[in-house]
Amino acid sequence: MDPNYSAQDVARCDLCKTAIAQNYCDFCHVNLCKPCIGEHISDEYDKHKIVPILQRKSTLIFPKCETHTNKNCKYQCQNCDIFVCSDCAMSKQHKGHEYLKLEELFTKSKERIGKDKEELDRISPTYEEIAIELENQIANLDGEYEKLTTEMSKQREVLHREIDNAINRMEEDIGEIKVKHHSILKEHLNEIKQVQSLMQKTLVSLHEIEESNEVSPTIHYSSKVEEFRKLPPKSNVSMPVFIPKQVSREEVNNLIGKLTPLSTTLEERVFAAKKPNTLVRELLGEPEVLNTIKTGHKNLCSVTCLNEEQIWTCGSTADIKCFNIQGLLQKTIQTKSGKNPYDIAVDLDGALLYSDWKTRKVYKVKDDQTEEIIRLQGWIPTNLCVTSSGELLVIMLSEDETHSKVVRYSGSTVKQTIQFDNGQPLYSGNRMIKYITENRNLDICVADWGAGAVVVVNQAGKLRFRYTGHHSPAKNEQFKPSGITTDSQSHILTSDYYNHCVHILNADGQFLRYIDNCDLQYPQGLCVDSNDSLFVCEVFRGSVKKIKYLK
Repeated sequence: MDPNYSAQDVARCDLCKTAIAQNYCDFCHVNLCKPCIGEHISDEYDKHKIVPILQRKSTLIFPKCETHTNKNCKYQCQNCDIFVCSDCAMSKQHKGHEYLKLEELFTKSKERIGKDKEELDRISPTYEEIAIELENQIANLDGEYEKLTTEMSKQREVLHREIDNAINRMEEDIGEIKVKHHSILKEHLNEIKQVQSLMQKTLVSLHEIEESNEVSPTIHYSSKVEEFRKLPPKSNVSMPVFIPKQVSREEVNNLIGKLTPLSTTLEERVFAAKKPNTLVRELLGEPEVLNTIKTGHKNLCSVTCLNEEQIWTCGSTADIKCFNIQGLLQKTIQTKSGKNPYDIAVDLDGALLYSDWKTRKVYKVKDDQTEEIIRLQGWIPTNLCVTSSGELLVIMLSEDETHSKVVRYSGSTVKQTIQFDNGQPLYSGNRMIKYITENRNLDICVADWGAGAVVVVNQAGKLRFRYTGHHSPAKNEQFKPSGITTDSQSHILTSDYYNHCVHILNADGQFLRYIDNCDLQYPQGLCVDSNDSLFVCEVFRGSVKKIKYLK
């Protein structure tokens, strides 16, 4: 249908302005109702071209011939590369030349224009995404630079504190030295005063002898002048001196730290047309439970779809079980370590993958044969996700349980590591649940229990948003996302452990609705099959519920 004409925007006659237009003059480009057609064509009847309104602009308007003014050009002379009319084509000037019909050229050009329009319609959203990304970067710029100055201020406080502590210690040393200095001088003073006292006693004694007439004391007098003439040694105590350290600007800068310069690189963008979602499915008013599968697992934690008829499940034992949709056990395999797997996934070939925290390995099980595909050192593999391109996303936890990251593998080769957002950790660094999935728009979504958030980054690993729950009086327990999956509509579904429900978000993290009417109890691992049926693990019941939530 013509985009300029629809049932919601009825075309009116351009002459009477009131009646609905059923026709169109392709020569004058006006809308006409049937009664007004006669009035419109009353003059120069032959020049008007009346067509049904849905066929408007179907009559081609050919260019006028510059040589024969009463003729339209309907050909292009290939030799002269100009438009010509039929009279021109028969003239001597164009004798023997080859011609192309303008109508055919017009049709081919219209096809090219249509294809270009379709292509630009596909490319345009990518530019919009780039613009939004840049706008977000600009909007966040002040905050990022504020973080930078805050880090420098922290360093200033640390250095000031260390300098204050050092000066305080030196002041304490000065106090101790002062006490010693005082003690030395005091001791020397006491010695002098003792000699002074002895000298005074001697003088008194001499005075008494001098005044006395007694012969014996006078004759036996012994002089002590030489003793007193020998002065005591002078005690020279030097004052301590503070010698300030000369510090250059470079040394100060090295002490404070280093500020890296602004770095700009150009990264080639490759346009990848997104597959249109041809089938738009709306959310059901009331989701319904289609089936409940009793797995027998203790602490059921993960479920993944093998196909439309089978699912794999695992819990806190070494058993990994396969059930059909009717709930019948099809197969059981044991982990190589004898310990419970951390998580399970299915690759594009239908092989089962599982992570083993005990051996620090990821295994692949195909045709009853188990092979090691990833071996880690210093990191523990936890949750898994197979991407639409067949690559494997692995959440890893450091052995000291302080850091977490997402690593992308192609086979056994590391292709990408996602860990930080502008220097800050993207994910909580503990052993708490972190389920992972890839959305249809290639976003990577992590349900981070420890952070109380769904953390979503784009394909390049740049943070898009964090979803921290939806406030509702009926959902008043703390939001702890304990599972995550996505569907054909790019919805993000995350289980809310303590509020016993599932949140449905759009691709941009906007809350749409809860699934909370299905008697869910402590929901954890999630997955959807190719028909968008949702499978939910109930941890303590050991049940998987199959739920229909889309029309």
